Amino acid sequence: MPPTNDELIAEAMTEEAPLLPLLHRIHERDGYLSEEALRSVSKGLRIPIADLFGTITFYHHFAREPGGFEAPRVCTGPICCLKGARDLVAELDGATGMPCSGRCDEPIPVIRGSQTFVGLSANQLTVGDTPVPPAKAGDYEECVFANIRHSDRKTIRGYRQTGGYEGLEKAVTSMSPEQLTEMIDQSGLAGRGGAGFPTGRKWKAVADATGGPKTVVCNADEGEPGCFKDRALMDHDPHAVLEGMALACYATGSPRAFLYLRYEYPETEYLLANAISEAEAAGFLGDDVFGTGTKIKIHLRRGAGAYICGEETSLLNSLEGGHPFPRNRPPYPVTHGYEGTPTAVNNVETLASVPPIVLHGPDWYRGLGLGDHAGTKVISLSGDVARPGNYEVPLGLPLSTLIEEWAGGVPDGHTVQAVTMAGLSGGFLAGHDLDVTLDEPSIRAKGSFLGAGGIMVFDDTRDMIEISHMAMEFFAEESCGKCFPCRIGTQRLTERLVGNAGPDNLEQWLDEVSDLNKTMKETSACGLGQAAPLITESLLKYFPQAVQTHVIGD
Repeated sequence: MPPTNDELIAEAMTEEAPLLPLLHRIHERDGYLSEEALRSVSKGLRIPIADLFGTITFYHHFAREPGGFEAPRVCTGPICCLKGARDLVAELDGATGMPCSGRCDEPIPVIRGSQTFVGLSANQLTVGDTPVPPAKAGDYEECVFANIRHSDRKTIRGYRQTGGYEGLEKAVTSMSPEQLTEMIDQSGLAGRGGAGFPTGRKWKAVADATGGPKTVVCNADEGEPGCFKDRALMDHDPHAVLEGMALACYATGSPRAFLYLRYEYPETEYLLANAISEAEAAGFLGDDVFGTGTKIKIHLRRGAGAYICGEETSLLNSLEGGHPFPRNRPPYPVTHGYEGTPTAVNNVETLASVPPIVLHGPDWYRGLGLGDHAGTKVISLSGDVARPGNYEVPLGLPLSTLIEEWAGGVPDGHTVQAVTMAGLSGGFLAGHDLDVTLDEPSIRAKGSFLGAGGIMVFDDTRDMIEISHMAMEFFAEESCGKCFPCRIGTQRLTERLVGNAGPDNLEQWLDEVSDLNKTMKETSACGLGQAAPLITESLLKYFPQAVQTHVIGD
């Protein structure tokens, strides 16, 4: 007999951050979330029913009709749409589209229940897998990918063969938290999820903050279209992520940590849960880490499909069981994070970089970059390239080297027309501005940013108006709606990029779009509304003739 609602609720009440895991258990047990079940959850967790309904309907993947859990959901991200995703939605019975699900290197993904399939048509679907990152190019040394290609790397045995958990043991047995934080600060490691905030400074702020218990959160809600690097790290090197989280806990004085995993990685949840169990059994996590009395407990929590949860304060609200709106800042999570406690929120790649730094030292890490740039960055490269995939590059590497030499260039004799930066959030680069190096100063000088490191390549056959429309449509769909500049602005810009919506006078059209861009960038409440206009700004900058044709015809 499956457990009853009351039994599941009683179990959830003993856990940290209970709402999401409870909803997932009911969702998988029944195949959907019924009104009866939600009323039981509302009563058991003392959440007003209206608030609970508002929260669960905000997420993409909680089904409200019987059978919804097993119904196919097809990725309709930009790369998959160019591969025929919308046709695949029509082919599969009961299928619906979903935003980019982080498999741009392996299109087209389809999620059924708790399993991912991939293929370009309904009769070609096979069980999805996460490709091992391609062999490194040139003589550049890697950090997070240095051992990821070793066999058995997913297990604690395989991880230990290349120094796994030695950094954590060194820290908790022979270093103070302050010494560990100083080492990370000296390395120059900065956030690899997009914001680029210095990791050591963030940890020190949490350690110095009053109140507690302090908390570490691993942001694994990798929802930016074109980004799939964190999936590779978690699927092939899960213990590296856990060791990085444990080191962050030791440095900040946090006894608890959460790994918030995006819904669209169902297989990854199993791998991470197994890795946590292995580490606890070995004494590397738990109540007595390496026999030192240090307590570090890692909780795995899975989201339910909402791009905005990649923003750290939205993620924290989601963890707490609330509506995942962004919070006003200040106060910042380092002083008022999860449940109001000082909280360090770090990206998967950031945390996976920490154990090698502890083993090899801060000077080693700084030396991995080119010129004055410290360290490496994993780039998720997809689209019109011969070898899409994840590449760990030294910061400062020319973009052309990555595309033409490492990834084999553009197939079939075509050329690069444009690339997106930071997934979609950095807009496009094209023309002479493709002559950049992969680091923030170089790319920001062109009006964009590197961010999380997703780069989509579009060759000279692609319609940039169509690409821009798909991008803005995504932002409009994913806007949380909290602030009207983003809520309305993304809708208006989407309309301007399809058909003949808006003024048919070019000057008026340009003035209107430019005004929308400026207003959204200056007044939106979070990064989504501030970044979305970079799509239309860069479209106007690089493709004025295409815009003119779109507005007034040939």
